[in-house]
Amino acid sequence: MSLRPLALNALCICHPDAKVQAVQSLWAQQTHVALDASEHISPSPHLALPGRPTLPHLIPAKDVPTRTPFTPEGLAALMHAICHIEFNAINLALDAVWRFPNMPLSYYTDWLRVAYEESQHFEMLHTHLKSMGYAYGDFDAHDGLWHMCQKTANDVLARMALVPRTLEARGLDATPLIQTKLRKAATPAALQAVELLDIILREEVGHVAIGNHWYRWLSEQRGLDPVSLYGELVQRYEAPKLRPPFNEEARKRAGFTDTELSYLRGV
Repeated sequence: MSLRPLALNALCICHPDAKVQAVQSLWAQQTHVALDASEHISPSPHLALPGRPTLPHLIPAKDVPTRTPFTPEGLAALMHAICHIEFNAINLALDAVWRFPNMPLSYYTDWLRVAYEESQHFEMLHTHLKSMGYAYGDFDAHDGLWHMCQKTANDVLARMALVPRTLEARGLDATPLIQTKLRKAATPAALQAVELLDIILREEVGHVAIGNHWYRWLSEQRGLDPVSLYGELVQRYEAPKLRPPFNEEARKRAGFTDTELSYLRGV
């Protein structure tokens, strides 16, 4: 099998630990695996995408309760929510690898690296969650990230615009705010979570930068202006409206221009 069908196989795995192992094995073997960018791949119709465990129970985002880090259970719920985001991020990156044909080879290796790093993030957070007496699946979660993945399944340009550089970039804004609350909680588990989020934030900047790179590359290939196009895609796909505060320093490191940041601020 070549790399893209193998990425689809990993996407279909339901058990989180088995998915992590498959992704990390594929990353380690990538130089020995063929890569056919022109191959058109069709998943088996009986397979549900993405593969995921029966728990957590998925509910509408508006019904997910507020998570406070100031109680042991609240801190665990917060860590579970971030763990769920990272599990979804593995699936999003794997989907970007297998789904879209005829991209440059570096596109596929970029997104495989993202899948690998997201699997490390999930592993770190899940280990921390288990040290607190909980496990992935113990709290309800929502499925907003994958819904946008489904909406943009037919256009790699829309996918790059609205998943990595919109929904995932929101993590650049949210992480410092979460870390501030964790520092106020000041328990050993909360402070360890701050350190884990430092690692994740640093690497997520790189993931958003990859999304920015391929969004601009695709816009150029199609003769489109990436700034004006972005607003059109937000409306067409009914993407969430991003609200301040924005982590402008992290967003600039991820490749957002001053013009793009002004658009986000509504200037």
